[in-house]
Amino acid sequence: MTDLRYPVGRFDAESPITAESRSSAISDLASLPANLRAAVAGLTDAQLDTPYRPDGWTVRQVVHHLADSHLNAYTRVRLALTEDNPTIKPYEEQKWAELPDARSAPAEVSLGILDGVHHRWVTLLRTLTDADVARTVFHPGSGRTMTVDFLTAMYAWHCRHHVAHITSLRAREGW
Repeated sequence: MTDLRYPVGRFDAESPITAESRSSAISDLASLPANLRAAVAGLTDAQLDTPYRPDGWTVRQVVHHLADSHLNAYTRVRLALTEDNPTIKPYEEQKWAELPDARSAPAEVSLGILDGVHHRWVTLLRTLTDADVARTVFHPGSGRTMTVDFLTAMYAWHCRHHVAHITSLRAREGW
């Protein structure tokens, strides 16, 4: 049986980032708003409130999580580009997903956020030089220094990962 937590596999943090893989990652980021809209299109409130796996978040929580996460990611990239290896602020994503707005707000609210954030983020990423994508942030939770290239690759995976949670649920449920 496929691991429902990782429908596209785990993120490969050791994979080398090339100009080609960077371009592909930026394309994944550019595609997220449309891919996510397609993944949730036509779902009822009851379907939006269905967990994508046992003990997992609901589809609605996944949509709101993507907005929360990608707002933070976009900010982290901007910090990397404007400060020297800043320490970023981690957040408790599980607790954020349990807040009332993440459990009940219309998915469209976060879809709109993702439209704007991804437009700005992709516009920025497409202008960066090799020196820019080598700039870093420090994540105190993981103890890891991360480049803009690494963040771009990781969040591109994150796009595919969560859209697949929803599309896999739809396929299993026949929605």
